[in-house]
Amino acid sequence: MLQLNTPVNKVSGIGKKYQKKLENLNIKTVGDLLYYFPHRYDDFSEFKKIDQIKIGETITIQGRIVSLKTTQARYRRLTITEAYVEDDTGSIKVVWFNSPLPLQNLREGRAIRLSGKVSLNKQQEAFLSHPNFEFIPLRALQREQSETIIQVEEENYSCNTGILAPIYHETGGLNSFWFRRIIKNILSQVAVEEFIPQSILKSQKLTDLAKAFRYVHFPQSQKEISKARERFAFEKIFLIQLKSFLAKATWNQQKAPAIPFNEEFIKEFVQNLPFQLTNAQKKATWQIIQDLSKDKPMNRLLEGDVGTGKTVVSAIAALSVVNQLYQVALLAPTEVLAVQHYKSLRKFFRQLDFSIALLTRSESQLAPANQESAKISRPKLLKQLKRGRVDILIGTHAIIQKSVTFNNLGLVIIDEQHRFGVKQRAFLQENLGLENKKNNLTPHLLSMTATPIPRSLSLTMFGNLDLSIIDEFPKGRKKIITKIVPQAELAKVHRFIKEAIKNGRQAFVIFPLVNESSKMSEVKAATAEHQRLQKEIFPEFKLGLLHGKMKPKEKNKIMADFKNKKLDILISTSVVEVGVDVPNANIMLIEGAERFGLAQLHQFRGRVGRGEHQSYCFLSTSGSAPETTSRLRILEQTNDGFKIAQADLQLRGPGQFMGTAQSGLPDIAMESLSDLKTIEQARQEAQRLIHFDPQLKKFPRLKKELERLNIVTHWE
Repeated sequence: MLQLNTPVNKVSGIGKKYQKKLENLNIKTVGDLLYYFPHRYDDFSEFKKIDQIKIGETITIQGRIVSLKTTQARYRRLTITEAYVEDDTGSIKVVWFNSPLPLQNLREGRAIRLSGKVSLNKQQEAFLSHPNFEFIPLRALQREQSETIIQVEEENYSCNTGILAPIYHETGGLNSFWFRRIIKNILSQVAVEEFIPQSILKSQKLTDLAKAFRYVHFPQSQKEISKARERFAFEKIFLIQLKSFLAKATWNQQKAPAIPFNEEFIKEFVQNLPFQLTNAQKKATWQIIQDLSKDKPMNRLLEGDVGTGKTVVSAIAALSVVNQLYQVALLAPTEVLAVQHYKSLRKFFRQLDFSIALLTRSESQLAPANQESAKISRPKLLKQLKRGRVDILIGTHAIIQKSVTFNNLGLVIIDEQHRFGVKQRAFLQENLGLENKKNNLTPHLLSMTATPIPRSLSLTMFGNLDLSIIDEFPKGRKKIITKIVPQAELAKVHRFIKEAIKNGRQAFVIFPLVNESSKMSEVKAATAEHQRLQKEIFPEFKLGLLHGKMKPKEKNKIMADFKNKKLDILISTSVVEVGVDVPNANIMLIEGAERFGLAQLHQFRGRVGRGEHQSYCFLSTSGSAPETTSRLRILEQTNDGFKIAQADLQLRGPGQFMGTAQSGLPDIAMESLSDLKTIEQARQEAQRLIHFDPQLKKFPRLKKELERLNIVTHWE
């Protein structure tokens, strides 16, 4: 018998050629193969006699091959196989093109079952074009009655015809025919062990695992497909929640430095800010301050839309920690964003005598916030850091090195945390506070994201994080006017940009990836468009170019030139998504806007509207498909990132919204992430189980499944 952990090379019919192809899909075991679910089904379940069929129907017939011929097209490499199949009511023509099966298998007199669509040829003759087919025992035909076809279920010989045929994502020679044949073979000999406790299966009315595999791959009805989907959706979310609760329990066992709240000091800092905090900012700040005051390590996610002011909230958290003589590390995914944070915190703390340092691959700086920033060599900076003479260190991945050691680290802040790998964040939590380990202290952790995420996804993906949401914009901020612009009207936008620049403003022009699999093609496209716009459209203005293949120093220079008004227009790829803050730039033109998701377009749009001037975002589309326009219309109607994220979730599905490769979840589980009821039920069951058996000692199969899957998400 096969087991779920049996390597695929032990399965009959999977040779070395197919093993390599499966490995490209990350399919290494029988279990991986069974969890490779169909993405849709072709309904071949309607059986008809030949004299009953109608043009355009998708049906299944069965009969004998009465004639057969194969010809080669004269001018093309095309093999055409034609046959006539008859039952006791009539006959029909069947045509295959370049049939993948050996032609000798098709021969006159054989009983055959065919499933496909009935078409009409030029001679007004009904025929089946390239249908699925399987040979059947003669006795299946002999059992037919003149009016009704009796399906011989006990023989169970069909996996391509007469059924709800599963259709799989196909790649490199692994087509749906292949998957159906192999999976049917596996299901007939695999021993499937259930790992979800029977009490949970019963209370949630879920199908057991063995049945669910059969239902999802070879369903007899739509009801069975639904049952399988319910099972697998619950299963994956339940496992994520379990993983999450276990991680939280482990985290809560650790000790952290308790940072007392210095109310007078923080109040004075807030009163001296050039703006008033919003109620949402005050609430998030208070939640963080309360967490910091405990001796359990904070693990909080600060989630807020573009422009809602997360930076000042994190600055207050850093200030509380530094005031108690602990150090702070702030990590950003890009050098542009790290420099932005460095400048922002220096600005916030300009009246205070805290030392703030910047550490990236290309530069290192250190100075008190109330003095001019000065360059310092990396070795000297690391020495000062280890001695405790650096209060706040801001940087990129360059901080995640064994050579970077803090003296008394109290807080780690990670901006756009999903852009850091799981291992990198684990390294931070375990190693950055190395000196504190003498006292068994773990630094507090504050993660931030500017990507608004719907509640259903937050509940699942951030199960072991406490959540603070800033959903309120500062008073007086003007709404960004957003317009969809067809290609034919692009010249009007160009004229509008020219007028704005003459009035002292600046503009962004964003280009998408031309080929998603090639970053270089993105660079070439941006370069070509930069030259074209400079030469043909905006010859009187200065244009800059920014893309991901540039070296950090080049990027920083371009951004500095744009911010200092040495450039009028910045031509860029998606690298501007985060960290670019130029208040004077009030116009953004996004070319090929239909190629981006709504959430990403909203992120781009957040680069304007940061100053006192009315801002505009133009979405230029290369096509005129109604669904494209209606999707983008949402951005015209609202600036609320959470509403936009919810719309993106509904339109593209969670797999597209989060990125299935990133999340590691199969389609069925991803789809259920918009189903609050399933999430809540899975969460409650996981919570009850952990409360009953915190170590899962009484559920070894479940524990083993958690280890086998090793569920890793970017939101753990």
